[in-house]
Amino acid sequence: MTTVAEITRLARDIRVATLKSLTDLGFGHYGGSMSVVETLAVLYGDVMRIDPGDPDWQGRDYFVLSKGHAGPALYSTLAIKGYFPQEELGTLNQNGTKLPSHPDRLKTRGVDATTGSLGQGISIAGGMALSHKLAGRSNRVFCIVGDGELNEGQCWEAFQFIAHHKLNNLTVFVDWNKQQLDGELDEIICAFDLPAKFSAFGFDVVTVKGDDIPGLLAAVKPVPAADARPRLVILDSIKGQGVPYLEQLGNSHHLRLTDDVKHILNDTIAQLEAAHD
Repeated sequence: MTTVAEITRLARDIRVATLKSLTDLGFGHYGGSMSVVETLAVLYGDVMRIDPGDPDWQGRDYFVLSKGHAGPALYSTLAIKGYFPQEELGTLNQNGTKLPSHPDRLKTRGVDATTGSLGQGISIAGGMALSHKLAGRSNRVFCIVGDGELNEGQCWEAFQFIAHHKLNNLTVFVDWNKQQLDGELDEIICAFDLPAKFSAFGFDVVTVKGDDIPGLLAAVKPVPAADARPRLVILDSIKGQGVPYLEQLGNSHHLRLTDDVKHILNDTIAQLEAAHD
């Protein structure tokens, strides 16, 4: 069993590696990458059955990053866990890279699903979970969906499918960071009462602070076999989570850095690295 302190350290390492790769590149999806760091640390650091030496192991648990623009955080997680050398993070989104802007399972070792067209990843995750259920396998599936992504009707079709088929081997996370590509969620399309909506769709709903590692660990425990409802975890997160400058921006979905901002972010990286010691 991994300790909370060890998962916290992993989250810091993921955050630092992601900030470095994006800041060296000079642009990218900062906000939504930062808000899922702790969730990735909990999943890959403790919960999921994985084998970085054999990423296609049939007994593994599966992960789908439906909000594919957070790919940089997933790449950092996979590199730190040993799926590929951490030096490759420096090639993010460059010509010939194995780490494109959004995850591609044919390019990146350890990626289970190609995502980026919002709404499609949750459908893929539902199909994976159903295949395991029909085959009597014990594999679990985990999927992170963005709150802005919920504007896609396909998401709600997938949620209805998941609940109808009682896919309690699937845990869905909604990254409720209250912002999307071009502004505040409530200004563009209000999400209204997410727990009530998902409960009505047939999910067992839990709300957890996005950086609450003990809360996340409790939320992702396997659903009892007697409970046919799939689990849905609403991550009450902050866009740019864990990075004060990003948290305070009006919109950190995608940034193209000035020299001044690059300096601020490099200072943050140094502070986070010093906190590790």
